Amino acid sequence: MEKRESLWERCLRKGISRRSFLKGCVALTAMMGLSTEKFQEVVEAAEAKPLPVVIWIHGHECTGCDESFIRSGAPLASDLVLSQIDLEYDHLLSAASGEPFEAHLKEVMEKYKGSYILAVEGAVSTKDNGVYCMSGGRPFTRMLQEAAAGAAAIIAYGTCAVSGGIQAAKPNPTGSAGVSPYVGATPVINVPGCPPIPEVMTGVVMHVALFGTLPPLDGEGRPKQFYGNRIHDTCYRRPFFDAGMFAENFDDAGAKAGWCLYKLGCRGPETYNSCGNLRWFQGMSYPIQSGAPCIGCSNANFWDDAPFTKRLPGYGKLGNADKIGLGVGALATVGVVAHAAGSIMQKRKREEAEEKQAAKDAAASKD
Repeated sequence: MEKRESLWERCLRKGISRRSFLKGCVALTAMMGLSTEKFQEVVEAAEAKPLPVVIWIHGHECTGCDESFIRSGAPLASDLVLSQIDLEYDHLLSAASGEPFEAHLKEVMEKYKGSYILAVEGAVSTKDNGVYCMSGGRPFTRMLQEAAAGAAAIIAYGTCAVSGGIQAAKPNPTGSAGVSPYVGATPVINVPGCPPIPEVMTGVVMHVALFGTLPPLDGEGRPKQFYGNRIHDTCYRRPFFDAGMFAENFDDAGAKAGWCLYKLGCRGPETYNSCGNLRWFQGMSYPIQSGAPCIGCSNANFWDDAPFTKRLPGYGKLGNADKIGLGVGALATVGVVAHAAGSIMQKRKREEAEEKQAAKDAAASKD
């Protein structure tokens, strides 16, 4: 790969029309969580910026993040890999393997040093010099450090890469941990989830690919456009929470009626993710919509929060969920009384005004 094409140049080579290219840029703008004001910037970047080289390496993981990635619907993972980035190394998505493939990785790292995007899936195994996770005949820890040294940015895909995931669950016999402490000064974008939402994965890599910069991050290094809201804030069951209407069992009348799952262990009030916005399987559903409480899979150490059906001890200033309904009921009663009092006052004022107007009309008729 001597000359790196831009997205527009690749579209031209493949016979894709300008109209289709612009429609694709509209989709990319929305998929990256950007406002319509950024559309022109997306077009300019897609016209001029060379497609980025991406290296995707795997540590202690289950390949679930890859499996999620290939199910992206906007854009399709096939379009992303074949047309919008240059994916040079990935165990799952590459046909090559063995020593030649490892030699290719070394060549790519040297040729594009300082400019490639490093995607990392899986935790770092630190116990006993990293022997519990080997890749290409060497500890993954060493492979990660070598790849990170030449990367422009790192995307930590999945809770395993971000904070250790299930491998780091107690008692953590392999010493698994997130990648950030082992990559030096190279900037890291954390994309937690077990696995992350497909469109979040593609959206993050395309933001870095097009703009050459990190997206706005929160205090935990997560992209704000995808992790800026709690699931509780975007949940369609939220009105039931506010009304104090909770399912007590998975098969009771409340559960069948779609009431809030907070008492059944839902971690929505403390979990930041886009499940309620983007949902899964191209927007079809997500766990809460399917009747299962959120287990907080994008939270650090979420595996140690089991059992997942045990509810949170209390939520913020609202306190115990048992008292929420009573509080809401009391507030509703106060509201009804206040509304009634206001209606009576308004009625009296209206009657007084009508009486005054009638008196004026009577006086005018005599004159």
